Amino acid sequence: MILNYYKLREQPFGATPDSRFLFASETHREALASLLYGVGAGRGFVALIAIPGMGKTTLLFESMRQLRGSTKTVFLFQTISSPHEFLVALLADLGVEDTSGGLIALQAKLNDILVEQARQGERLVVVIDEAQNLDDSVLEFARMLSNFETEQQKLVQIILSGQPQLAAKLASPQLMQLRQRISMIAYLRPLSEEETGLYVAHRLRIAGYKSDKPMFTSAAIKLIAQESKGIPRNINNICFNALSLGCALKRNMIDAGVIKEVMGDLDLDPAKFLEPASGNKGRRFFSTFAPALKRSFGGWVPILGFAGAVLFVTGWILIDAIR
Repeated sequence: MILNYYKLREQPFGATPDSRFLFASETHREALASLLYGVGAGRGFVALIAIPGMGKTTLLFESMRQLRGSTKTVFLFQTISSPHEFLVALLADLGVEDTSGGLIALQAKLNDILVEQARQGERLVVVIDEAQNLDDSVLEFARMLSNFETEQQKLVQIILSGQPQLAAKLASPQLMQLRQRISMIAYLRPLSEEETGLYVAHRLRIAGYKSDKPMFTSAAIKLIAQESKGIPRNINNICFNALSLGCALKRNMIDAGVIKEVMGDLDLDPAKFLEPASGNKGRRFFSTFAPALKRSFGGWVPILGFAGAVLFVTGWILIDAIR
């Protein structure tokens, strides 16, 4: 319903790290260039650090897409609590079915794989996402992997990706040797107001928006930039809800008033839940969608009542977003 109303092929503000929607802001361009250069130059270790919601995973997917053909990539997302679990997960992703045995035996299997890949001119890139959650022993074991090398090149390239806590970990005396191995560190910083507007327009364009008129007014973009603090995930959440509300209100253009109402709906201040319900939103919501419900279900609308209408429309919006 929302996609049809705004003439979009797909949801422009989805929650998945789709590299097609990657917006090349200045900070994202610099970080991507650092990752590609660090891996391409065979530096062994590079790191990507940013606060939550800045698009680290999306950037990693794009960097691996650009390196495709010359590298084999392993992404490690799951919680890993020991060096043995780390090595088992790595070998499993490399297609090794038998991951039994101790650490030394598993390291020997990994060495055989790396040597064979080197013969074929292919390098292994291990991406460790949310690396700030790893125990120091696992990070130290990752450092040991950089010892797999020939006289000419490193056989394993490792990208550590994580939140600012990762930077604090790497600066600790316990991980001094690992910090010395990291030759490049890329950072992602929040978007400016101008970049926020370009980001929103970019995602709408990728999703199929073709109108010459901007969907969001300049006042709406300014408010989105302020409320999101320039964090892409926050921008997506605000814009997703703004499109939903805009569709319900039959707005072709999203203005600052819609954004203010969205921010009120997203406010988690405990005090608001103690206020008595005025019923205004419920009446407006039902009156907005009642015609569509009546066309679809005819005489069933009075039987369903308002609660049924809310459940139906909520489900409709979710299904539309998933598609």
